[in-house]
Amino acid sequence: MQERHLFEYAVIRAVPRVEREEFLNVGVVLYCAGKRFLQVRYDTGLQRLAVLAGRQEVEEVACYLHSFAQICAGGKDGGTIGRLPVAERFRWLTATRSTVVQASKVHPGFCTDPAEKLNELYMQLVAPVSQAQ
Repeated sequence: MQERHLFEYAVIRAVPRVEREEFLNVGVVLYCAGKRFLQVRYDTGLQRLAVLAGRQEVEEVACYLHSFAQICAGGKDGGTIGRLPVAERFRWLTATRSTVVQASKVHPGFCTDPAEKLNELYMQLVAPVSQAQ
C-alpha cells in the first residue's frame, strides 16, 4: 500500500467586483509538506470570468494568477514571497484578503500523489463542465 500524505488546499476565486461579493472559482493551490510540494493549477482562458467582468478585469486576474504560480515555484521570479520557505508561501497565498483574487478557507486531506490530487481537485472545483466530463 502506498504511503498517504497530509495535504492542504484552497480554491482560488476571482472576485471582479469585491463590493458585490460575486466570485468564480478559477484555480486550486495545493500544499503537501511531506512531499515538499506547492503548486497551483488555474484556468488560463477565463472566458467564464468575462461574462461577470470586462476584458480589463480578466487580464488583471490572469496577471495575479501568473504571480501565484511564480510564488509557488519559489526563487527570485516569485519576488520576496517566493524566497520564503514552502509552508510560509502557502500561508501567504491563502491568507484572507479583499482583492480581486482571493483564496477559500484551507481544507485538509490525505493523498498518495499531490500532483494527481491537484488535478483531481481542479477538475472537480474549477474546470468548465465541458472539460470535467
